[in-house]
Amino acid sequence: MTMTRAPRVFFDAILHPHRSLGRRGFRVLMGVVILANLLIAGIFVASGAWPVVPFCGLDVLILWLAFRVNYRSARLYERVRLTDTDLTVQRVAWKAPEKRWTFQPYWLRVSMDDPPRHESQVTLTSHGQSVVVGSFLSPDERAEFAKALNGALVAWRRAPCPPEPAL
Repeated sequence: MTMTRAPRVFFDAILHPHRSLGRRGFRVLMGVVILANLLIAGIFVASGAWPVVPFCGLDVLILWLAFRVNYRSARLYERVRLTDTDLTVQRVAWKAPEKRWTFQPYWLRVSMDDPPRHESQVTLTSHGQSVVVGSFLSPDERAEFAKALNGALVAWRRAPCPPEPAL
């Protein structure tokens, strides 16, 4: 019985889009918006302009829908994993098929503008195949990610070779 050893992992990162407003903050925001709209609607009703009231509810509905779409898009994540044998990029998005790219790490090139600008992207390229990773991150986060991945590739390239078999 031969046992296969698990591949060594040199780098493993899961990238998520940043969302600054959590569930509690969302509830507080919606409560404030609803109270403000009720106050405005009351003022319009008191002055006899009651047809304005449905529009006060409409902006609450539109705001709620916008946040719902935003929170759904937050389910996106990318996983970048460098092992002994390959570098794999896995992209999972809500209601979209999972995408996966595999690169041979020896020839892989990680590129990004230095210094990072808002439109700078982290691009992984090897043998004519390329993929942009972490496009939802801030420029500083993308630069930090590219630096960490380059460091892991350097470590991978100088990893010790298995010992020569004894003769």
